[in-house]
Amino acid sequence: MAELEMRLGWVIVYVDEPPAAAEFYVRTFGLRTEFVAPGGSYAQLDTGPTKLAFASHELGEKNFPGGVRHAAADGPPPNVEITLVHEDVEAAYALALEAGCAPLAEPEDKPQGQRVAYVRDPFGTLLELATPL
Repeated sequence: MAELEMRLGWVIVYVDEPPAAAEFYVRTFGLRTEFVAPGGSYAQLDTGPTKLAFASHELGEKNFPGGVRHAAADGPPPNVEITLVHEDVEAAYALALEAGCAPLAEPEDKPQGQRVAYVRDPFGTLLELATPL
């Protein structure tokens, strides 16, 4: 058994332009900006106890040697997804496509009783749109 009990504090997505990514999520999904760092290397959204943030690839390179891999606009999505929750997945999916997300899977019911859809945002990030569990 672990001696420490950790909690999730942030999910940070590395992108070319953090302020633009944050503004996309504000404009498209109604999230709120908490702050943008001077120079634009980091932008954080107010998403409750666990924050969603965007950091520049350059910041990643400063944090550790080699930085992070860039998300591709095609092919299989990265191995992490962001999930945004709303009762109306169809409406969220339509908004996402209208805002420039690429469709990956249309809304469908899952065995656990959830309705979900998948898109790739304009920055290459895998995004699940889902009803609450």
